[in-house]
Amino acid sequence: MLGNWLKTSLLMAAIIALFGTVGLLLGGAAGMAVALVLGGAMNLWAYWFSDKIVLRIYHAREVDETSAPQLYGTVRDLAQSAQLPMPKVYLIDEAQPNAFATGRNPEHAALAVTTGILQLLTPRELRGVLGHELSHVKHHDILISTISATIAGAISSIAQLGLLFGGSSQNERGVHPLVALLIMIVAPLAAMLIQLAISRAREFEADRGGAEVSGDAQALASALQKIESYAHGQPIAAAEMHPETAQMMIINPLSGSGVQRLFSTHPSTQERIARLLAMARA
Repeated sequence: MLGNWLKTSLLMAAIIALFGTVGLLLGGAAGMAVALVLGGAMNLWAYWFSDKIVLRIYHAREVDETSAPQLYGTVRDLAQSAQLPMPKVYLIDEAQPNAFATGRNPEHAALAVTTGILQLLTPRELRGVLGHELSHVKHHDILISTISATIAGAISSIAQLGLLFGGSSQNERGVHPLVALLIMIVAPLAAMLIQLAISRAREFEADRGGAEVSGDAQALASALQKIESYAHGQPIAAAEMHPETAQMMIINPLSGSGVQRLFSTHPSTQERIARLLAMARA
């Protein structure tokens, strides 16, 4: 647990330090403030309404104890074990096996699963997946991702403004034009890579938390293996149209290999499975 949280803390410190360095060199205090306020406003709106937005994108329908008794009952039991309020539960009519959690805090959380995951997984495996998603809720991962996205977006905004209006302002701060140009190009890429690393660290922590909540690390490992094997052969149209939502899923629903893997929001599934099996053996 400490390892994942420490990594997240160090990465958050790194992206904040990068923002401070780039902001002072390229935008000055005023530029930093404008970029941070604009980025913060946009991401605050997304953070506050993310549940409604993403559930609408995936045409999710809310279910209850009458319409989906096994699913709803499992979520209720796990939420009680995790000492969380009961989240709303949604079903998405998609063949691809996948699941995600959304909502700005535990009191406004929602869990969504596809019909495909209900057909593919055993009850034990499904408990592991739902535990993973509840772990995201418990650890306020949506808030963490919003903060990192705000800072990364502010860095990109400063760099873009520097490319559009740079030159004299950088010279006034004693920054060589070529150095300033290099910062404008490299800084947004570095910010994005740090943001993605934070996302991967939170996935590892959600796996650990999910295994603890469900009490079955081996079942979650088995679920991840099954989902990975089936997911990419059954694309979700909504995810392809809105790739920014892919980071929410337990397994990235988008196909990709090679260089794209370097920019993944999720760790290697095989590494996640290996860590879970190590937990099961401990």
